[in-house]
Amino acid sequence: MLSSSLRITLCRSPFAAQLARAAVLRPPCPRRNPSVTAFHSGSLLRHKEVQKPKEGTGLQVNYVTPDGDTITVYANEGDNILDIAHANDIELEGACEGSLACSTCHVIVDQEHYDKLEEPSDEENDMLDLAFGLTETSRLGCQVEMSKDLDGITVRLPSATRNMQVDKAR
Repeated sequence: MLSSSLRITLCRSPFAAQLARAAVLRPPCPRRNPSVTAFHSGSLLRHKEVQKPKEGTGLQVNYVTPDGDTITVYANEGDNILDIAHANDIELEGACEGSLACSTCHVIVDQEHYDKLEEPSDEENDMLDLAFGLTETSRLGCQVEMSKDLDGITVRLPSATRNMQVDKAR
């Protein structure tokens, strides 16, 4: 039984029930009381607003669309691939807003930069198992945080995603 000092905080999203069932420790939802603790066992990168770097600065990120077009943008250290895509109007879904409750921000990382990333957490691997077009270098964009080592990274966007909420409605 949970003590009265420990409560579950859920953001208002279609994935709230799924997160409750998963019962994993995570930071509190920024829209709720920050003194309330929630559940998640891994290190979760949170969805945040991206500040575009000043011209001539920043880390290069190359997105390859399903059509084969390459879009090059620049980001700051600490920004994640999902948030960078959203800030630059690149179509990368991110249905759960980076809470590790879906696989819609699945990207395929080039081998050179994939080898520089930390191993994915168990939670990320669980979500990747649900991703469309999974490869050996697949990662969730919300969990790939930019660093100087990743400057010049190329990520390929799969031709489709699996969004259980959308698929359920069909």
